[in-house]
Amino acid sequence: MIGPRARLAAIAALALAASVSGPAAALGASSNAAATETYLRANLKLVQVARSHLAASEQAPVSEVLARVRRECPKSGANSPQDANSTHMSYEVIGAIVIAAYKFDVPAALAYAHTVASLHWSNGALTKKVHEHAAKLRTVARLAPPNLCADVRAWGAGGYQALPATTVQFDAQFEPAWVAIGLDPEGLRSYESPSAKALAHRNDQIEEQLFDGEARVTETSYETIMDALELWP
Repeated sequence: MIGPRARLAAIAALALAASVSGPAAALGASSNAAATETYLRANLKLVQVARSHLAASEQAPVSEVLARVRRECPKSGANSPQDANSTHMSYEVIGAIVIAAYKFDVPAALAYAHTVASLHWSNGALTKKVHEHAAKLRTVARLAPPNLCADVRAWGAGGYQALPATTVQFDAQFEPAWVAIGLDPEGLRSYESPSAKALAHRNDQIEEQLFDGEARVTETSYETIMDALELWP
């Protein structure tokens, strides 16, 4: 049988737990909601900037990357093999396209990354996802465009046996960091307030437009540049 002293101690412990967990839970919910709204506003600023540059971003890979290939190194990959090295070289082509397309959005991308890198949720997986996206986007935004012509020529000069070091170095940075502009991370929706849901809806609409734009860039630029270089993916 529990004595009066033990019963009193148990009641006191329960009361203490309630007094701590109640405010803590409320504080956690408030923090999650605030982080969510801050994230959605930062993301909205970024995707709105990207949408305003969409036409220029679609044209840049053609007017810059493709034009340079046709001018300086057409067919420089003639007779190249289709193997692991050609796959890495094709990633350099993709990187050149992405950097040309993203260049208009660099300030906005860096501002977004700076803002969301400081956000935290009680959901550790969500926090990690947002931070990883910010870090990857920052990496891509800061990458210098590769010298595609020089790298394809160097690969050919070596009989297509080994990729130039510049390609290896570029791919090591670009491949793991390549992300789209705009992110709807899993788990975020559960923390959205009514006002945040409205922000999320606006984000979704613009991100869909950006996704369609990226698809057009891939269709019009990647295959054309690969053909101009006579490279296999």
